[in-house]
Amino acid sequence: MTVLDSAGTQHRIRLAGIDAPELHQAFGEQSRRSLDDMIYGKDVTITYQKIDQYGRLVGKILLDGKDVDLEQVKAGMAWHYKYYEDEQTPEDRQLYANVEKEARAERRGLWQDPNPMEPYLFRREEERRRGLGR
Repeated sequence: MTVLDSAGTQHRIRLAGIDAPELHQAFGEQSRRSLDDMIYGKDVTITYQKIDQYGRLVGKILLDGKDVDLEQVKAGMAWHYKYYEDEQTPEDRQLYANVEKEARAERRGLWQDPNPMEPYLFRREEERRRGLGR
């Protein structure tokens, strides 16, 4: 995700606490569209705790005080990214896990798929396939 600050400077954001499907993965387009529908052209606040190895801010997007990252999980458009859950507050960790559990139970978004593949596994499989093609 790329956002512009009030001076027009672009900032790349990695949404904290979640892992969304890749664009060419099942529900990837729907996930991106869901995020765009929520925030495109709107004033948001980014709260972040670090910059990742790719130079992206790792943080939450807040729209009118609402946690957009959490809303993506709630809608079934992303997983709670448990690999990095230790970077979340204990409260957020529990909240994101509970919301994902509810989305799964109600088969929202990507949970409609009988065997959804976590994006990190999808990326790893894609990397493996590309490596075999050389």
